[in-house]
Amino acid sequence: MRISHPPALRASRTVTDPPAWAGLQRELFAAQEKAWRIFSGRYTEGDGRLVFRDRLGQGLDGRDGVDDFYEAFFNWPTLYLLGGSDDVLAAARRHWRGVTTQLSEMGMLLDGFERGYDWFHQGEGLLLFYGLCLAEPEDGELRELAARFGDLYLPGGPNYDPEHRVIRAPHNGAAGPRWGFSDADVSFPWSLALRPYGLPLDWIDEAAPFDDLAADPARARAYGKVMWERMGRGDTIVNLAATSLVANAYLLGGEQRHAAWVREYVDAWRERLDGREIVPDNAGTHGIVGEHLDGRWYGGHYGWSWPHGLPPVGSAAIIGAANAALLTGDRSYLELARNPLDAVLREAAPRRPAEVRTITKRWRPHLRGLADEPTLLAPMRRDDSGWFDLNVMPTQLPVALWHFSRDAADRERIDRLREASSWDWTAVHTQRTKEESGHEEPWYEYLAGRNPGYPERMLRSAADTCAERVAAIENDPVDAAVGPDASGIHDWQDRNPVVTEALLQLTTGSPQVLYNGGLAQMHVRYFDAGRRRPGLPPDVAALVSAIDPDRTVIELVNLGGAECSLVVQGGAFAEHRIDTAGADDEPPRPVGGPHVGVRLPARTQVRLTLSMTLHAARPVIATPPWEVAG
Repeated sequence: MRISHPPALRASRTVTDPPAWAGLQRELFAAQEKAWRIFSGRYTEGDGRLVFRDRLGQGLDGRDGVDDFYEAFFNWPTLYLLGGSDDVLAAARRHWRGVTTQLSEMGMLLDGFERGYDWFHQGEGLLLFYGLCLAEPEDGELRELAARFGDLYLPGGPNYDPEHRVIRAPHNGAAGPRWGFSDADVSFPWSLALRPYGLPLDWIDEAAPFDDLAADPARARAYGKVMWERMGRGDTIVNLAATSLVANAYLLGGEQRHAAWVREYVDAWRERLDGREIVPDNAGTHGIVGEHLDGRWYGGHYGWSWPHGLPPVGSAAIIGAANAALLTGDRSYLELARNPLDAVLREAAPRRPAEVRTITKRWRPHLRGLADEPTLLAPMRRDDSGWFDLNVMPTQLPVALWHFSRDAADRERIDRLREASSWDWTAVHTQRTKEESGHEEPWYEYLAGRNPGYPERMLRSAADTCAERVAAIENDPVDAAVGPDASGIHDWQDRNPVVTEALLQLTTGSPQVLYNGGLAQMHVRYFDAGRRRPGLPPDVAALVSAIDPDRTVIELVNLGGAECSLVVQGGAFAEHRIDTAGADDEPPRPVGGPHVGVRLPARTQVRLTLSMTLHAARPVIATPPWEVAG
C-alpha cells in the first residue's frame, strides 16, 4: 500500500564550506551533459541511428552485432535516473528508436527484438531498454514492448519448452530457436579473434589445433557440424539472463505469468544443480544435463569450458537467482548464485603473476610492480583436463551478490579475497572497460571504513575518464560521414563518455549493473519532488557511506540558492521498507514504507540515517508519491 505523503525530514545545517566530494559530483554531472552531446553529434544521425554505411547479417559472423549498436548508449538512462538532464533521457530514447529501425532494416531484428543470438550478448544489448523502462515506467509503448518481449519466453512462446523446462537453443529470440551458430555455414572457426580461447569440444575426433582448422575449410566444416549437433541445441546456463527480460515485464505490468515463469525456469536450473558439487552449464533438448555432450556437466555454449568460463557462468547464475529472489522473496535461490563462485575459489591458490599468461588487462594496473609477489589466482574454466585459465577472481561477481543479499557469509567471501590479494584494494585506477565498472574493491573498502578518501579520488578519476573519451571522439580518424565498417563497431563503446559507476556507488550505495543482462539493483533511489521526475535535484549532491540494513547513512548537500525537496526510495523497485529515518542527531522517526521525503533549504546539508528491511515489499517499477509533508 502506497503512502500518499511520505514522512519528511528537513535539513537544518547551513553549508558554509561545502565538502569537496559534493562539488566534484556536481562537476561530473555537468561534464557529462556536454560530453554525451559531443558523442551524439559525432556518431549519430537525425533519427538517432548510428552513422554506419556497412551491413550486419552477412558471412560467418552474421548473427553478431546487435548488442554493439545498443551498447553505445547503455548507461545514458542511468545518468538521467541519477540526476542527469531531461535531454539525456530524450536522446537515449531517440537513439534506441533509431538503432532499432537501423537494425530492423538490416534484418537483424524481428518486430523490434533480436532474431536470435546468445544471451551473453543479448543481455548486453538490452541494458538500454531496461534503463528506459526504469526511467519511464508509465510510458505505454515501453510497457507494451516489455510484455511482448517477455512473452517470447513463456509457455506458448517460440523459445521455451514447458514440458522439459528448457530454452530450446543457445541462440534464441524473436524468431524462436536459431539452431547452430551461423546461417551461412557450419564451419568453425568463424572469427580469428576466438583463437585465444582455444576450442570447445576438444575431446571429439574432429578437433584439431585452431590454426589447422582455420587453414582447412573441409576440416573446419567437419568440426563445425559436430559442434552444431552438440552445442547448437538445448539449454545453456547463460540463458538465465533471459529472466531479466521477463522480470522487467513483471516489474512494469505486474502480470503473474511473468513472475511464474521466472520462478519455474530458475527452479529448473536449481534442480540441475541438486546433488551435484558444481552447477552444470548445459541441458539437452529433453532437459537432461550432458544430453548432447556424452554426459558432461561442462561444455555448453558460453559455459564452463568455452570461451570465458566463470565470468558468463557466474554472472548468469547471479542474475537468474537475484531475479527469482526479487520476485518471490525466497532467499534460498541465492544458493544457485553462490555455487559457481565457491566452486572456483576451492581451486584457487597463491601464484606469482609473472608465471601466468592468462591474466586479463582488467587487472594489469592492480598488479603492476607485483609480478613476483604471489596473489590469489583462480581457474576460470573447466574441461576434460580439469580446471585451467588462471586469473584474478572477477570481484564484481561476489560484490554484486553481497550487495543483493547483504548476508554475512557473502561479505566473508569478499574479505577472504581481499586478505589473499597482494595488491592494494584502496587504489583507484583510471581505467575504463565497456562495462564501465572495475572499481568494486576501493568502493568496498570505503564502505568498510578503510578508504576515507575514496569519494574524491573516484569522482576525479571518473571525470578524467570522461575527458579522455571526449578527446578520443574529437581525434577519431574515422570519416564522420561514413562511420566504421563492421569490424569497428566496438569503437562506439570505447568512446562512450557517459560514466555512471562512480555516481551509482556514491549516490545510491550500489555497484554497476552486471553487464551481461542484469537489472539495476540499487540500495536507494532519489526522486526530485519539485520536478516530479527521477534523480537528484540539479544542485544537490548525495553520498552514501554505509549500506547496512540497520544503518544506511546518506549525506545530502544542497549547493544551490533555492529550496528543493526530494523523495528517497528504498531499492530500485521500492522493494526495501524504510523502518525508521533520522536527520543528523535527531531521534529516528517511524516510516514503515519504501519512501521518505527530505526538504533541503538553500545551501543546507543533512545526514540521513535509515534502518531498512530489505526485500520486504512486492517490487514494482512505478513513480513515487510526490507530495513531501512538512
